[in-house]
Amino acid sequence: MVSRVIPVDTFDLVIFGGTGDLARRKILPGLFRRYCAGQMPPEAQIIGAARSEMTDDEYRAFVREAVDEFGSTPHEPGQFDAFLGRVGYQRVDAKGSDGWEDLGARLRDDAVRAFYFSVGPALFGDLAERLRTFGLATQDTRIVVEKPFGHDLQSARALNRELAEHFNEGQIYRIDHYLGKETVQNLMAVRFGNMLFEPLWNAQHVDHIQITVAETVGVGGRGGYYDKSGAMRDMIQNHLMQLLCLIAMEPPARFEPDSVRDEKLKVIRALDPVEPHHVVRGQYAADENQPGYRAHVEDPRSTTESFVALKAHISNWRWAGTPFYLRTGKMLRARTSEIAVVFKDAPHSIFGAEAGRHRNMLAIRLQPNEGMTLDVTIKEPGPGGMRLVDVPLDMSFADALGPDGADMPDAYERLIMDVIRGNQTLFMRGDEVEAAWAWTDPIIESWARRGDVPKPYDPGGSGPDDALMLMHRDGRRWRDIKA
Repeated sequence: MVSRVIPVDTFDLVIFGGTGDLARRKILPGLFRRYCAGQMPPEAQIIGAARSEMTDDEYRAFVREAVDEFGSTPHEPGQFDAFLGRVGYQRVDAKGSDGWEDLGARLRDDAVRAFYFSVGPALFGDLAERLRTFGLATQDTRIVVEKPFGHDLQSARALNRELAEHFNEGQIYRIDHYLGKETVQNLMAVRFGNMLFEPLWNAQHVDHIQITVAETVGVGGRGGYYDKSGAMRDMIQNHLMQLLCLIAMEPPARFEPDSVRDEKLKVIRALDPVEPHHVVRGQYAADENQPGYRAHVEDPRSTTESFVALKAHISNWRWAGTPFYLRTGKMLRARTSEIAVVFKDAPHSIFGAEAGRHRNMLAIRLQPNEGMTLDVTIKEPGPGGMRLVDVPLDMSFADALGPDGADMPDAYERLIMDVIRGNQTLFMRGDEVEAAWAWTDPIIESWARRGDVPKPYDPGGSGPDDALMLMHRDGRRWRDIKA
C-alpha cells in the first residue's frame, strides 16, 4: 500500500529557537523528510532564528549535522543540497529590536507565514508582540507554541490572554506531538469508521479503559525543568488527557477542527474530581546500577513525582460508571504507550465454570510497533472438552501496510504540514488547555495541602505497589508493561 503525498502551499517557516535541541532532533530532520517525500514545494523557505551570531552557511552546516545525526531519510544525489538551499538564518533578540527588520525583509507576501516558537513559554508573549510591532504578522499568519502551555490554570490563562492580544484563536497552534502519531489519529478512524466498534463503545459494554505511557529512561538532562513540573504536569495534563479525550469523545458532526475540539472539551468538562485515594504518586529509587530520582535532580528532599496512576470517571450518558485508569512513569520496565479497551464479560457463559473467565479487549499500541490487537475467545485445539483460550488478532502497521505504510511520518512532520495547510484539528484550543488545568490543579493542590510524599519504586519495574492496589481493589489488574 502506497501512501499519498499531498503537497502544501509555498511557505516561509521561521523557527525561533532554531539552534535548540527540539529543532535539531525533530523539526529540521522532519522537514527534510517532507522535502524528500515531495510534500514541501521547492520554493519553501526555512529560517532559523536565535540569539547567537551565525551566517546562513554556518546554519546550513548545523542543519546538515542535525539531519545526519537524527534523520535516516534516503535521498537522491543533490537532494540534500537543494534542501539546504531553502534554509537560512537570522539573528533576532526576542526581548529587543535587533534583527526583526532584517527578518521581515526575508519574508514574502505571497507565501504562507508560520512562526514556530521552539522556546520557553516565558518568551511566547515577547515574540508575539514583536511579530505585530515590526509588521511581520499578516492576517493569515500562524504561530506554533510548544508545551508546557502554562504551569497551572492561572498561568495558562495569562498565556492565552497574552497571545490573544496579537493573534486570534484561529492563528494559534498549540502543539502536542502525541496527536500527530499515526495510531492516535487511528483512534478516530477505528471508532467512527467501523460499525463493528462504535455500538459497543459505551458503559453498557466496556468494563474499563487503561491508558499507559511508560518510559525506561530517567529525567536525564531535564532534571531542572522536570523537578518543577512532575509527571502530572508533564504527562497527565496534556498527553494522556488528549488520549482520554479521543477515546471517550462523542462523534463530531464533521471531521473538522472545531467540531472535533468541541467534543474533546466536553469530555474534559465531564470529568469528575479525582478522590485522593484514587491517585498514586511514585518516585524512582536508586539501585546498584544508577542513582535515583533525587540524585538526578540534585535535591535530596524532592517530593516531585516521576510516576502517576489514577482512576477517573466521566459523568455523561456514554461513560457513567466506567472507570478510566491512567498511568505514566519514568524508569519503568519497558518503553511503551498503549490504550486498552477492556470489554465486559458475556452476560451468561454456556460453557460452565471450568471454561474460565474470558474477556474481549482492544489494545491500541502507540509505540513501539504501532498497531492494534483484538483479543477474542476461541476453543483451544485438541480433544478433551470445550476449553477456551484468548488469542490476539494482531495488526501492526509494518505487516498490514507493507514497507511504505510502516515508514510513517514522525508526529512533528505531520503537525508542521498541518500548520501550513491551516488545519487545527490536531492542535489544542485555548479553552481546552484551560479546562485540562482546571481538572488537574485540584489534584496537585491536594498533594501540597497533605504534604504528600511520592512512594518509592524500583527502576525497571511497573511502579509502586500502591498503583497495583488501585486496580486490585476494583477486582481488576493492569496490563503488563512490555515492549
